[in-house]
Amino acid sequence: MPFHGIHDHTLDAKNRLTVPARFRAELSGGVVLAKGFETCLQVYPAATHAEITQAALAGVNPLSPEARELKRHLYGNALHTELDSAGRIMIPPPFLQRAGISKDAVVIGAGECLEIWDRATWHAYDTDLIPRAADHIANVGHPA
Repeated sequence: MPFHGIHDHTLDAKNRLTVPARFRAELSGGVVLAKGFETCLQVYPAATHAEITQAALAGVNPLSPEARELKRHLYGNALHTELDSAGRIMIPPPFLQRAGISKDAVVIGAGECLEIWDRATWHAYDTDLIPRAADHIANVGHPA
């Protein structure tokens, strides 16, 4: 099931974020919390994260400097966790710092994962997202 929508949330005093209820079943088999390429965090079902990292590294010379750096990012900046009984994930301080999140967050459905953004950062990024997305579609084209 692709993740959709935008949801406003607030971290609690223990840096836990409540995952929107409609996504909890998809994440019940384990979660990977990862630092995103943008200033956000990503929440993947564990199996999906494994598939995506394998696909990203497929066909790449595993000894090349680029592959080693990509592995460091994909594996070193990710941690396995689980939802607690209240449907929350605990976000460690280094992850919060990377995304610039202190209290107010936005959970964005991004297809195969959820993204967690600082609320103000998301609103600034989202300001011209639609025109940028239209440009990206025109630039990358679609397979036949």
